Amino acid sequence: MTTTPAIEIDGLTKSYGDHPVLEGVGLSVPSGTIFALLGSNGAGKTTVVKILSTLLKADGGTAAVNGYDVATQPANVRESISLTGQFAAVDEILTGRENLVLVAQLRRLKDSGQIADDLLARFALTDAANQKAATYSGGMRRRLEIAMSLIGNPPVLFLDEPTTGLDPQSRLEVWRTVQELAGQGTTVLLTTQHLDEAEHLADQIAVLHEGRIIANGTLAELTQLLPPATVEYVEKQPTLEDIFLAIVGHDAPPPTQTTTVRTH
Repeated sequence: MTTTPAIEIDGLTKSYGDHPVLEGVGLSVPSGTIFALLGSNGAGKTTVVKILSTLLKADGGTAAVNGYDVATQPANVRESISLTGQFAAVDEILTGRENLVLVAQLRRLKDSGQIADDLLARFALTDAANQKAATYSGGMRRRLEIAMSLIGNPPVLFLDEPTTGLDPQSRLEVWRTVQELAGQGTTVLLTTQHLDEAEHLADQIAVLHEGRIIANGTLAELTQLLPPATVEYVEKQPTLEDIFLAIVGHDAPPPTQTTTVRTH
């Protein structure tokens, strides 16, 4: 991981008619990190991603991805990125392998079959390679989408609400995939409204609220924004998600008798 920014935004503004969506957003995302843009529905997260991926023009401010200005060098930006949106991009009529081969061919890459096979192995989809994508589980389909987005080895990956609609088991599968990508040097900008997702994945978190960044830092730094806490000891009860993951045989937090609860 380096300190060279993969994404730089300064004073970004965008309005739809008389409705301002972004009001001076600024961010700097180091290369090889997972950066979570956290916010409720309508906060402007998807608008930021659309501007960074050259799908939408900003009204003001500047933005650069991989050293390229999104307004004046859009072709270079597109070569540097890939985007996985909230809605499925997988062709359900095709098999998993055929989806990957198609994207590789559209990008005019040689050895599209080998590229597909390598990605199927990387994302633990080899056994399902020749099954139609319509038969895939939510987690498998999302992993296939991320695999499709990595064809051509883009250094920057945008994941817009990547676990929307997924069950707990599938969410964990996607989380592991994202962590592996960052470990291999890919910069990931993740938008989410799920606090636990940002907490588990992100090296750095920015909170976007009503078009402005109101907090930005590591989880430890954001924790310091809270007032001093008092400590109480209470018995920890497992959550329904803990129970579900334990029953289906997947990782869940170990049971404990007590836990420290901080109240403010």
